[in-house]
Amino acid sequence: MEPVRWLTLEEQDAWRAFVRGATLLLDRLDSELAEAHGLTLADYEILVWLSEAPRGGMRMSDLADRALVSRSRLTYRVDRLVNEGLVERRPCPSDRRGSLAVLTPTGRRRLERAAPTHVDGVVAHLLDHASTRDLAAVGRVFRAVADALDAPDSTADRASDAV
Repeated sequence: MEPVRWLTLEEQDAWRAFVRGATLLLDRLDSELAEAHGLTLADYEILVWLSEAPRGGMRMSDLADRALVSRSRLTYRVDRLVNEGLVERRPCPSDRRGSLAVLTPTGRRRLERAAPTHVDGVVAHLLDHASTRDLAAVGRVFRAVADALDAPDSTADRASDAV
């Protein structure tokens, strides 16, 4: 077994700042959407993915991959959105075993009302605190992290599936 490469003080400080900042940011965005529109941040993201899909629909397995959640967790979330009339399930025409999640007109209207709240929150709680240069660096770092963790040979489990 190789020896542990412990974090330097600077690395530890950056790591803790990331964890604290990311957690507080996501919690705030989630609470703002819930308070103003009755949507969780996770539900909002599902509605966004569906709104960007051709004809407002996507295979459940593809949606789970995009939303970075397990298929069972997605099924639970989509069931709630179906019960609210925001999404409907349809049989997948290309795969009898699969199903599509499709954004309803009610879901699209709810998303359109919620989007300004979400964008205002991202601007106020993140973008207003970072320079263009900072944002470029953050983007580079997390694209590299995502690419490494999403690589076919990566043995890392998705954190969202462990939750």
